[in-house]
Amino acid sequence: MVVLNKIYTRTGDAGETALGNGSRVAKHSARVTAYGTVDEVNATVGLARLAAAGETDEALARIQNDLFDLGADLCRPDMDKDGDAEYPPLRVAASQVDRLEAEIDAMNKHLEPLRSFILPGGAALAAHLHLCRTVSRRAERLTVELATIEQVNEAAVKYLNRLSDWFFVASRMANDGGKDDVLWVPGANR
Repeated sequence: MVVLNKIYTRTGDAGETALGNGSRVAKHSARVTAYGTVDEVNATVGLARLAAAGETDEALARIQNDLFDLGADLCRPDMDKDGDAEYPPLRVAASQVDRLEAEIDAMNKHLEPLRSFILPGGAALAAHLHLCRTVSRRAERLTVELATIEQVNEAAVKYLNRLSDWFFVASRMANDGGKDDVLWVPGANR
């Protein structure tokens, strides 16, 4: 359980922060940038939830919790030393990726196939979900970049990849099952 008695500690005033294993790194390190962007995704999901209701809101709440799991995973380097840790580090699991895939499939079966690219917009919830999608794609790119220089849980990368797909399909559902999608018209304003 996390206990935060004091919010500011002054330990980051010199431009460093502590990772989950206690080591200190620059706040601009690839690892901090990756999990910081995951936190941005979580904030955009919080905004989307303002326009969501019912099953969509419940799914977004699960995703927010998963994103905290993902941040905890990414802030803990040295996966090969997990067994030496004082307590087992939290890692994103394949089952979380599988759940996203099942939810994508369930939503997608109600949608007509796309015949054009979609512009972000339509209903308020759809627009918010498109923002979630783009920020999660950025988080994925940064996590993949991190994985080229440091060890990263493969399920974490897969989760981010599926998550952006989830947001895309959910945005179509929010646009009356795709009927109110805003379609790209190539060259329309030439």
